[in-house]
Amino acid sequence: MEQSNDNGIKIYTISSSANFDHQPPSPPPMPPPDFTTTTGGRRRRAMANGVQKTLSKTSMLVNFLPTGTLLTFEMLLPSVYGKGECTTVTTLMINVLLGICTMSCFFFHFTDSFRGSDGKIYYGFVSPWGLKVFKSDIGVEVPDDERYKLGFTDFVHAMMSSMVFVAIAFSDHRVTNCLFPRHTKEMDEVMQSFPLMVGVVCSGLFLVFPNTRYGIGCLSA
Repeated sequence: MEQSNDNGIKIYTISSSANFDHQPPSPPPMPPPDFTTTTGGRRRRAMANGVQKTLSKTSMLVNFLPTGTLLTFEMLLPSVYGKGECTTVTTLMINVLLGICTMSCFFFHFTDSFRGSDGKIYYGFVSPWGLKVFKSDIGVEVPDDERYKLGFTDFVHAMMSSMVFVAIAFSDHRVTNCLFPRHTKEMDEVMQSFPLMVGVVCSGLFLVFPNTRYGIGCLSA
């Protein structure tokens, strides 16, 4: 609106009814893409959940296994499982891995150790005649105690350790999906209670037959 004062100066004022073109607000920034929704992300998340579920359900059983056996199994299983396709080769490799780790659990419970006069620890295989040291000509005297002779307790520990490992391995969906592809639902129901049952039974047997050996990777019960 135009106004004039006494000095002849024109003054322009803005009318309240004037319309201006307002710029629309800028859209909010787009969130970063969620990579967990991709196929690779879902596969990695499923594998992580499978490992977590296995360890959480069977944590009490790990004490009955030779140290490193379960860790080796969990490290090699993703490579064997590959992209999640249970082919004939994948199933065969899983069976081989299970067999090697199970024999490892069985074998290491027949080992024992002693500290020599030089302060070093020597490992050997127990037998009915005593401890057979792996390294020959060690230069120290091997103890001839009764505890280093093979006994019934050693077989009990070896069998229980193998059963514990199988229970833990079968708690992993990657194993059951390939070995029992047509019974996935049934295996999930069985593995809800099977590891706990094995843990209770093995705990009782290890109390009845306490472990006195300090073999390769074996802890005292």
